[in-house]
Amino acid sequence: MALLTWDNSRYSVGVKSLDGQHSVLFGLINDLHEAMLKGQAQSQTGPLLRKLVDYTQTHFAAEEELMAAAKYPNLAEHRTKHDDLIKQVTDFALRFERGEIGLSLDLMNFLRDWLTNHIQKVDHDYAPWMNQHGVQ
Repeated sequence: MALLTWDNSRYSVGVKSLDGQHSVLFGLINDLHEAMLKGQAQSQTGPLLRKLVDYTQTHFAAEEELMAAAKYPNLAEHRTKHDDLIKQVTDFALRFERGEIGLSLDLMNFLRDWLTNHIQKVDHDYAPWMNQHGVQ
């Protein structure tokens, strides 16, 4: 069973490329959740967690590039939130790789919540500006 299900009415930010990337992030978290449920600890979970971190960084860079092109006035604040999220997720990945923590339901809930909250609250703030400035 998927931990997250993409729903355009809830998660779309009105920018097709970013919605696609958000959907990929949903898929990566679901893959990680499935690996955890199957008990596939280091064999799949470690690489999936690293892939999530890497893709999140790629996505945030693309999102910030579009915001810069549209001269989004709150880019600096948004970038700070991205930096904080990357730091948290990277810290989890490093601690997991060192064997300090395992993949748990608490961690999965954290990942789910930061992604959905970030999209629904923070990213939805830029959607009208981006659309008004030609970013679809």
